[in-house]
Amino acid sequence: MVAFHIRWIRSGLLLLLTLLFAITFGATITNRIAASDKPKTHKMVIVPEEDRFSPFALTIRSGEDVQWVNMDTDDHTVVSNDFFNTAGHSGTDVLLLGTDNNNGRPGTFTLHFSHPGTFHYYCRFHAHLDDFHQPAAPGPRGGIQDNGNFGTPMMGVITVLPGED
Repeated sequence: MVAFHIRWIRSGLLLLLTLLFAITFGATITNRIAASDKPKTHKMVIVPEEDRFSPFALTIRSGEDVQWVNMDTDDHTVVSNDFFNTAGHSGTDVLLLGTDNNNGRPGTFTLHFSHPGTFHYYCRFHAHLDDFHQPAAPGPRGGIQDNGNFGTPMMGVITVLPGED
């Protein structure tokens, strides 16, 4: 009779542990599915029909994407300023086609930011900071080119905050 009770208690404990495991495991799966069902947040930086990034400063959360859209007729670039960057994407150097070189459509480029930090960038066709962190214009030996307003600074910064849980 005692063996029967011990077997019954063991079976009850095993059933209880199985239920607790199933509830915990099920909740974890449900949370992961719910998290993956969240739509990706997509922020934009526009190059309007002038030489600038708009907005200049953008704040996002880790896990979000940023898309650059070049509405200008001229080509521009997104080049990372790796000295200041802590949010990844070192070595970024992407050509954003202007509408004249892209069949009338704006050129686009997207980056995904997976961790907090800052992402400083500039257009290499325009003024930016040199290796000594001083303003420099493109052209021969840092001089301003005479075929356009290439001395205009064209840069921006993205601040990436920790993601929301």
